[in-house]
Amino acid sequence: MEQLNTGAITRTLDKHSLADSICVRKAIPEDVNEIYRIAATVGHKTKDSNHGFLIDDYKSGPSKYKEMFLSNIFELDYFYVAYTAQKPIAFLMAYTKAQWLKYNPDWLNEIFWHPHFNKRYTGKFALVDKTAVCSGLTGMGIGSKLYERLISDITSKGIRNIFAETIVNPVPNFASLQFRKKQKYQLAGVRYEEYNGDILTDMIYHKRV
Repeated sequence: MEQLNTGAITRTLDKHSLADSICVRKAIPEDVNEIYRIAATVGHKTKDSNHGFLIDDYKSGPSKYKEMFLSNIFELDYFYVAYTAQKPIAFLMAYTKAQWLKYNPDWLNEIFWHPHFNKRYTGKFALVDKTAVCSGLTGMGIGSKLYERLISDITSKGIRNIFAETIVNPVPNFASLQFRKKQKYQLAGVRYEEYNGDILTDMIYHKRV
């Protein structure tokens, strides 16, 4: 499959014209190879706190990760791709409360909630699990376009609360933290989880829309 040439895109379009050219739609099975390629550009063996996706090495298991993405395309209500010139360049994957707790049944009980957080906001929510913009195209408003579509869709279903997790230990995800600030999330709590023999520290963020 043809490789996405991010250099050509950025040379052809400036920041504003690129943002204007972006369209967002629901992910379809035919997108899985491009979604995997986007994930692999930011999630690889060399971990960079400024680029996100710091836990998994997507290049180490193409078949496994493509199968995971394909399964989520079929299952999740909120899985989107942003594209320009018919080429996906970013994606966002979010769960409803029921979908998230299906795979993480103890999640709400594992969180050490911030004293000022109102837990009634956990009654109905969406949780953003993964957002990725192809390496070389960050900082151009593409992630914000994905969020605009997500917010439009969830509010039409009566969902006004969004949660997201950001890893801060053992490797802090600065890219994610910066995006949480840009999107005006508030710190809601902290959670610890074991993953591949490591103890991860996850900051739980909340946004009311």
